[in-house]
Amino acid sequence: MKFNRENYMFRYAHTNIIAKDSQRLIKFYKEVFRCESIGEKRDLRGEWLDRLTGISNAHIVGEHLCLPGYEKDHPTLEIFSYDTMDDTSRVLNKCGIAHLAFEVDDVEMTLQLLLQNGGSQIGELVKTEYEDGKKAVFVYAADCEGNIVEIQSWS
Repeated sequence: MKFNRENYMFRYAHTNIIAKDSQRLIKFYKEVFRCESIGEKRDLRGEWLDRLTGISNAHIVGEHLCLPGYEKDHPTLEIFSYDTMDDTSRVLNKCGIAHLAFEVDDVEMTLQLLLQNGGSQIGELVKTEYEDGKKAVFVYAADCEGNIVEIQSWS
């Protein structure tokens, strides 16, 4: 049987962040970027999870948060913690997923809110104009656990 791509459903579902302290990081994304609880808290363990993750005795806790600007069913930001985790450094130019981006009305105000909630600024806040006349304000920052976020505004 041939795979018929046109009749097959595709939809972006979620992005997962593994947190040192999932409750702290969940609170951060609710406070700074207005992510909302959708009632999908998780406390997962079992043989199926061990097989899925390849980790013996895996135990995951956390929650799915609805991303701002979307309906309650998707996409979500999935913030989990494992009982045991591998912590490595995060840099912008590392291969793989580099950052989450949020479009906001006021980059400077959002950056201040991020800083007040335990985040940090990485680079300078920049304002630029593209060849087509669109203007943008950008800054890279990190959440309270060091995950990189881009805050942007367009006009």
